[in-house]
Amino acid sequence: MLGLVQGKVGEPLTFEGYADDYDKAIVAMEFSLDGGTTWTRHATEGAQAGRVLSWTFVYTPEKPGRYQLRVRSVNEDGRHSPLADVVEFEVA
Repeated sequence: MLGLVQGKVGEPLTFEGYADDYDKAIVAMEFSLDGGTTWTRHATEGAQAGRVLSWTFVYTPEKPGRYQLRVRSVNEDGRHSPLADVVEFEVA
């Protein structure tokens, strides 16, 4: 397990990962910083079925504290990942 990601107020944090859905194209990645209550969608133009999709999300924190970033994919059928990936980070 990785340690807690550390950041500073006003400095961008970059998160990276990958997604695949076997025989379906990933049409969007969604990100949430409020426990999954709301999601911000980013389209993944050019994604193809059967290919791994690499994604990057940059967040610049405005306040110190401990946060959780939730990430999920959306396939061409409109289905979300059954479970969101979660990364915790702390901002000083």
